[in-house]
Amino acid sequence: MLNIANHTLPPILTAKHIANYLHISERRAYELMDLKSFPLIRLGRSKRVNRESFLIWLQENENKGAC
Repeated sequence: MLNIANHTLPPILTAKHIANYLHISERRAYELMDLKSFPLIRLGRSKRVNRESFLIWLQENENKGAC
């Protein structure tokens, strides 16, 4: 697991992980996951994201107002 700013993130993230990391609601996390630019992994109806892909996406979008 990766420790970033006192947050421990598993290799594959759920909406709950993203919500906790960004201090947003799970509903808002799912809205972010629906963005075309978001590095989403679909497993049936489940939505997941690779930790490294998420952190890269977050860094690339921090000044765009996407989140």
